[in-house]
Amino acid sequence: MGRLMGRSLTPLSSSTEIDAFIEKAHMPAPSDSRGRLLFALDATASREATWDHACALQAEMFAAIARLGTLHVQLCYYRGFHDFHVSPWVRDTQALASQMCGVSCLGGHTQIERVLRHALAETRQRPLQVVVLIGDCCEEALDPLCELAGELGLQGTRIFAFHEGRDPTGERLFRQLARLSGGVFAPFDTASAARLRELLAAAAVYATGGLRALEQFATGKSDQLLQLTHQLRNAP
Repeated sequence: MGRLMGRSLTPLSSSTEIDAFIEKAHMPAPSDSRGRLLFALDATASREATWDHACALQAEMFAAIARLGTLHVQLCYYRGFHDFHVSPWVRDTQALASQMCGVSCLGGHTQIERVLRHALAETRQRPLQVVVLIGDCCEEALDPLCELAGELGLQGTRIFAFHEGRDPTGERLFRQLARLSGGVFAPFDTASAARLRELLAAAAVYATGGLRALEQFATGKSDQLLQLTHQLRNAP
């Protein structure tokens, strides 16, 4: 699984291109005038090698959307010994970037169940369009996680599961979480962390404007984005 979909995904979209697309499309949020996206990160020690680069890309992509005031984002990460952090909901680009860049990796077990339970509690209070989950492995029982993903799907919350590396259990789980929630799965590896740029942009566009907006955004771009739109269009 060393390469996404077996081929390069260049060229990558820049922040300027994302800005121009959103402004041109005039995308309405799916509900309550603004989209909401929960951004959940595995910050355990196994991800330390790509952490700084990935954080820079994440901040860059959310900045382009957040400047237009159309997306609320909450940062969530786990690491260490039961260390589970949830930020306030923000639109302030600088605040979000500072939060992400201030996090460091720390050894510990995965806490994906806590992420999904938190997402379910959030969407029951106010619609949550997307959970972006970025991680590389799973050290938890899979069945309870799959059940929570299904519940999120029933609430209209899609999981965009981006799996790093080659751990087979992690990949299998991330695929199932995406499918059961009606979301999307995409792999990446340590040599292709920059590919997160396009994937994260797609998640933000979907949270802001839904499938139609994502299909417009994906037009003329990589096969990866076309695969994402295909997964969403054919979700159960």
